[in-house]
Amino acid sequence: MSTFPTYVTCSSLAFSWPDGTDVLADFHLAVGPGRTGLIGLNGSGKSTLLRLIAGELAPTEGVVRTSGRVGYLPQNAVLDTALRVDEALGIAATRTALHAIEAGDVREEHFTAVGDDWDVEERAVAALAQLGLGRVGLDRTVGEISGGECVLLRLAALLLARPDVLLLDEPTNNLDLFARGRLYEAVEAWSGVMIVVSHDRELLERVDQIADLRDGAVTWYGGAYSAYEEALTVEQEAAGRMVRVAEADVRRQKRELAEAQVKLSRRKRYGQKMYEQKREPKVVMGERRRQAQVSAGKHRTMHTERLNEARERLSEAADAVREDDRIRVELPHTRVHPGRGVLRMGEVELRYGARVEGGFELRGPERIALVGRNGAGKTTLLRTIAGELRPVAGEVEVQVPLRFLPQRLDVLDEELSVVRNVARFAPQATDNMIRARLARFLFRGERADRPAGTLSGGERFRAALAALLLAEPAPQLMMLDEPTNNLDMASVRGLTEALEAYEGALIVASHDTAFLESLGITRWLLLDGGLRPTTAEEVGEQSTGA
Repeated sequence: MSTFPTYVTCSSLAFSWPDGTDVLADFHLAVGPGRTGLIGLNGSGKSTLLRLIAGELAPTEGVVRTSGRVGYLPQNAVLDTALRVDEALGIAATRTALHAIEAGDVREEHFTAVGDDWDVEERAVAALAQLGLGRVGLDRTVGEISGGECVLLRLAALLLARPDVLLLDEPTNNLDLFARGRLYEAVEAWSGVMIVVSHDRELLERVDQIADLRDGAVTWYGGAYSAYEEALTVEQEAAGRMVRVAEADVRRQKRELAEAQVKLSRRKRYGQKMYEQKREPKVVMGERRRQAQVSAGKHRTMHTERLNEARERLSEAADAVREDDRIRVELPHTRVHPGRGVLRMGEVELRYGARVEGGFELRGPERIALVGRNGAGKTTLLRTIAGELRPVAGEVEVQVPLRFLPQRLDVLDEELSVVRNVARFAPQATDNMIRARLARFLFRGERADRPAGTLSGGERFRAALAALLLAEPAPQLMMLDEPTNNLDMASVRGLTEALEAYEGALIVASHDTAFLESLGITRWLLLDGGLRPTTAEEVGEQSTGA
């Protein structure tokens, strides 16, 4: 790494998508050495900001500056399955030259390719071992490893490249509990500039500071996520008190204005009575009435201004109180009666070796947590149940309408708007009906007309979830594959609330045990060669290495 101080700065930065959607405007940021956790609501621009810093996107206005080399791990890290591991690590050419020299080929071009990197293989093997990929040989292909292992492989490539600035976008997505632990260790060992976007609390407990991106600006909080939560709680309690004080002031100003108007009306009636009774000369009475009107006008203006000022203070105080939107959905016609057959499997052998030995049945509105290490076959099992893959042997019978939300959210057509995507799954629903339902998924007005390809990770999830849950017929078996990967914490809570209202059967594959426990799981199943019952306690022990 560079011996000079490293940093990232954004000055007067602006960015808009080609359709005119604004993401950032007059944005400023300065990040120095250390680990920074970048958090914010879905759609606030976190991933876009990382892509701007990495140079993948060009700003509409402003400047991004970085010192040294930048390494970037995108949210959806996809590798060509035909690549060898050494190619994915970026060391294939150096390794080939090194082997040629060891074989006696001393041409200059080989020495040039190696440079000073004579220990590249040892470093590569060490980097893989550090991330729990010690069994992955350099000559294997990417297609032989799981999606979670691909993420770690991409991270290993970045660590080998020794960048000065490391950008990580939701790096724990798709990682099992063991792999997450390895990534946490790598993050803790990082000594340069790191900006990590994540909703993973365990990961955010390992950063030095929190940058909260909200309404196009960053607010800084020292310490890890728990310190941020404590500081935010204090802020929000103070903001709530300010709202209450401002509301009381508005009520007082309204009362004083009303009392002043009553007094002025009384004076006006008294003055009119004196004028009519002509107890004083007409000129004197006229002057008194004129002065009273001027005084009344000033008095009324003063109280009105005080009321307007109190209302402005109330508005400012209310703006400081966070009311983050959450997914709120109604799920009609999804109910499954207890005892009704939902899914049956018999002696199923899956592709890539996993098995469901004996018989397996899912009846009624059961909620099943499907857990296991990366590469165990959880996604393969879900795809087999969904009918996307044929089992090698055995039988799978789904007895109710089913919908499957995959990790990659590829149920969406990138070119179509959110409304049109939902319409594909519910062709009988009217445009107004679809828009009304989408509003509960936080797609209101113009947001519902945005192309799926311009959505953030969390927005894509909401759009895909909406398309499936609003489908016709309504799903009575829902299968979700790592559903919390792209959601901010407010949306995870909203998803939990939405699934509480769901009355069908549910199968959720996830490494997020806290999320699974919040769903009211009725059965925990571990896929490890075969499918066997487990418990939440056993899963927790796996995460701690017990």
